[in-house]
Parts: sequence; structure tokens; C-alpha cells
Amino acid sequence: MTTVLIADDQPLQRLGFRMLLESQDDVTVVGEAENGTEAVRLCARLHPDLVLMDIRMPGLDGIEATRRIITTGGRTRVLILTTFDLDAYAYAGLRAGASGFLIKDALPEELLSGIRAVASGDAVVAPALTRRLLDTYAQHLPDADDSKAGEKPAPERDPRLSSLTSRELEVLTAIGRGWTNTEIAERLVLAESTVKSHVGRVLAKIGARDRIQAVIIAYDARLVSPT
Repeated sequence: MTTVLIADDQPLQRLGFRMLLESQDDVTVVGEAENGTEAVRLCARLHPDLVLMDIRMPGLDGIEATRRIITTGGRTRVLILTTFDLDAYAYAGLRAGASGFLIKDALPEELLSGIRAVASGDAVVAPALTRRLLDTYAQHLPDADDSKAGEKPAPERDPRLSSLTSRELEVLTAIGRGWTNTEIAERLVLAESTVKSHVGRVLAKIGARDRIQAVIIAYDARLVSPT
């Protein structure tokens, strides 16, 4: 059973999410929060598997609430909901430790699929957000447009990548480009089961919670760059 905390400042929105989630046999709502401060407090008390987190809330917003929840080191994961096609603050959620992003008006099955994926340890980003969200994130990297960026250490020298084999480095680069396991298998001529094994080892070696965090590391280490 996946336990979920709903954090949203709109009562009707919370009610809608609760009705949808409680219609499922494998999901239960353990609490609701109308702002980030309350979400952090309830997470500390209830330890939900997942928080469905709105970004724009009064007082402590969803980004800072996500950061505080993740830095406790608990099991709770965060799935951030954005109101618009690309929320101006959404990229900051990557740094905060969110495991996924979905548009608020996503179809019910998309929302449920995203919740189950994140709760199981995977990561999810709405297709409409993926490329632009990561590019927006990359544009906020230090010296992303600096002409001296080429003088930075080569990616292989990044300490987080030091234990990766050459094949694992290829897989991390592919993850950073947003490729699925199927695409990685096709382009690197590997069995999909082999790719899954490689991805698991890569995440473990670089200390990434999920694919979203692996993408961040790939951008940080300049294995990939915005297009």
C-alpha cells in the first residue's frame, strides 16, 4: 500500500486528488497540507511514501518544503505538480530532490502511474516538460554560458564518476540525454535487461536516488549540455 500526503493550498484541488487516490486499492491518503510548513511537519509525523506537492503555496513554497523533506534522509519521495506547461520555478525542484513532475491537469491514469512509479523508486517527468525542464535547469548551472567552461575538469575527473566503467559512463550520458532504457538498448546495441542492470549500478555508484538525480549529475559533470 502506497501512503500519500497531499500538499496543495486549494481545498477543492486536494479533494479531487483525495477522491481519485482513494478510489485505488493500492493507494491511501494519510494527510493533507495547505502549505509547505504543514507538509514538512506532517511528513515528520506520518512518514508517507510520497508527497503530492504543489509548487506555489503561501508561506513556505513547495520547492523549499521538498528540500526540507528530502534532507531529512527519510523514505518519503516527492512528486511535484505544476499548474502550467512549464512552471518558472519547476527546475529548482530538481536541486531540491524531487523525483518527478507532472502537470496538474494530467489525465487521472497519468497521475496514478506517476505516483506508483515514484513510490516504487523510479522517477517521472511529464513528456511536455522533460526537454525544456532539463534545458532550463542546465541554463542555471554555474558558467553554463561561460566561454571558459572548457577549462573546467573533464567529466571523467568528476569524483562522482570515478568508479564508473566506460560502459557505465556511456549509460549515464544516455540517461542525461533523456533516453529510455529501450532507446539506450537500441543505440548501444545491448539487451534491455542489460541496460536495466547498468542503470541500477550507475545510480548506486553515483549516489543518485533515481533517474532525475542522475540527469542532474550528468549535467553537472558536463557529460551532456543543453541543446
